[in-house]
Amino acid sequence: MGKKDVNGQMNEAEAAADELAAEPAQASSEAAASETASSEAAPSETAVSEEAAVAEAEATDEAPPPAQPVDPLEQLADELRKTKDQLLRQAAEYQNFRRRTERERAEWAQRARIPVIEPMLTVLDDFRRSLDASEQVEQQETPGPAYKALKEGVDLVYKNFAEALKKLGVEYIEAVGQPFDEHLHEAMMQMPAPDGTAPGIVLQEIQRGYRLGDRVLRHSKVIVAA
Repeated sequence: MGKKDVNGQMNEAEAAADELAAEPAQASSEAAASETASSEAAPSETAVSEEAAVAEAEATDEAPPPAQPVDPLEQLADELRKTKDQLLRQAAEYQNFRRRTERERAEWAQRARIPVIEPMLTVLDDFRRSLDASEQVEQQETPGPAYKALKEGVDLVYKNFAEALKKLGVEYIEAVGQPFDEHLHEAMMQMPAPDGTAPGIVLQEIQRGYRLGDRVLRHSKVIVAA
């Protein structure tokens, strides 16, 4: 064996010895590093546990107290009161609806009669003027039996006609002797007030006025005291 071979074997033996000596040191270093990481992680886990405990305590403090048991009889009585109140409200609403409907129906029927009644007022005026003219004739001369029979017939027709309009709701508007009312009367002219008559009083009626319920069909045409 040469000198070089001996030297080579010696170098390999020394290298192997160095590796064996380095392995415990490396293992010791790794163990120290692991202990350091564990020591660093331990405080973090402890902090998390403390926060969880605090949160649980707060949730316990904020939790509402347990609900008291409800008496079934009281619950039924409360539901009965609510149902009764609801039924009373619905009944009142229905009553109001029925009254409003009846009122509107009456107004519709009244408005429907107006176009028919208004032309009849002129015919009624003609009958009345005929009777007024007959009275003037009687003051001037003595009429015969035929004239009296004709007058009585016209007077009967006038009264029946006026009665029929009255049944339909037509009313005569009082004027003479009443204070002037612009909602009911139409002033055609003014005259000096006679003694004992206050100004604004209706002295004479030129044309009769009529109304149907609260609606004026025709204003009374009047002469008013000045």
